[in-house]
Amino acid sequence: MLSNTTIIVGVTGGIAAYKACDVVSKLKKLNANIHVIMTESACEFVQPMTFQTLSNNFVINDMFKEPKTWEVEHIELAKRADAFLIVPATANFIGKLAAGIADDMLTTTVMATSAPVIIAPAMNTNMYTNRIVQANIGALQDLGYKFIEPASGRLACGDIGAGKLADVDDIVAYVVDFFEKEAQVKDLVGRSIMISAGPTIEAIDPVRYITNRSSGKMGYAIAKRAVARGAQVTLVSGKTDLDVPKGLVKYINIESADDLYENLVREFEANDVVIQSAAVADYKPKSYSDKKIKKKDSDLSIELCRNKDVAQELGKIKGDKVLVGFAAETNDVLENATKKIKKKNLDFIVANDLTMQGAGFSTETNIVKIIEADGRINEYPKLLKSEVGDIILDKVRDILENK
Repeated sequence: MLSNTTIIVGVTGGIAAYKACDVVSKLKKLNANIHVIMTESACEFVQPMTFQTLSNNFVINDMFKEPKTWEVEHIELAKRADAFLIVPATANFIGKLAAGIADDMLTTTVMATSAPVIIAPAMNTNMYTNRIVQANIGALQDLGYKFIEPASGRLACGDIGAGKLADVDDIVAYVVDFFEKEAQVKDLVGRSIMISAGPTIEAIDPVRYITNRSSGKMGYAIAKRAVARGAQVTLVSGKTDLDVPKGLVKYINIESADDLYENLVREFEANDVVIQSAAVADYKPKSYSDKKIKKKDSDLSIELCRNKDVAQELGKIKGDKVLVGFAAETNDVLENATKKIKKKNLDFIVANDLTMQGAGFSTETNIVKIIEADGRINEYPKLLKSEVGDIILDKVRDILENK
């Protein structure tokens, strides 16, 4: 059932750590490849040898112990993982993760992964309901971490209430259901989708340039979801700090708006869909200085000229392709975005208001309105960018099916 699936199980220092043995055993019997990382405190409750025997893999519990391989262990496991399962997760671990603290092998590895992270908390009722713990859980959920709700009942300390580790079978079922959903949604098999992402850079001289605040997170989220749904994906990206999503057919790195245009045009015919989420500079310096411009006592003026409107140019050669645009605005969002649909010959446009908290650049979430060519407007609450990506891809699929 879980064949060819690599799950990293993180065990933290709570009395429920012994139940993680049963979780590992049951996942292993479903043919998952299990690697266990234990915190130092977890080793006080369960011996690493137990997990090593159950998983048939070495257990990692010390950042500074001599590694079993020549690979950088936490980076290699982070890359290899299809999912992380933290069971049990203490308030301490949740707090460190929410604060971005990586001071042991488990937190370090989780920080280094792009795989989904599933967290099963277990702690005293008063700790679990503490506003700080709940705020940390909420912050992690906003970042895309998934939580398995703890059960209510009699705890090891004698208290009765929420905080008891979810039933082992429920945890295993959650993991199985998660992977089944990932496997089932393959509705874009046979479709070729090109996605642009990130900022463009317009050079002034060898040192300076004009750019924007785009992080690329929206485009990369769409690319990941498109790959997961079976599409052949080409990602054309400006400079970002993001890892290149696994499974892409092609990754093309660009700098300027001209670079972006040339690559999109070159790859255009090979794709059914073009989703243009890159933030393209409208202007560039009219002339480039091949030497660093020296500071003077007087002011400096740089003459700018208009870049090609990449989306509009692609609209001219659209044919039967599906074209999706983005409009990041700070005012008159609907009016400005709607004008672009006809001008750029788009099937629909995704608009967001950069002034809204939780929307726009660098965040893990977005708040969008999707405006269709016939004028219909669909508004969405704050969602993870991966969830927005699926909404966009659902609309793309529907258009392709109706062509």
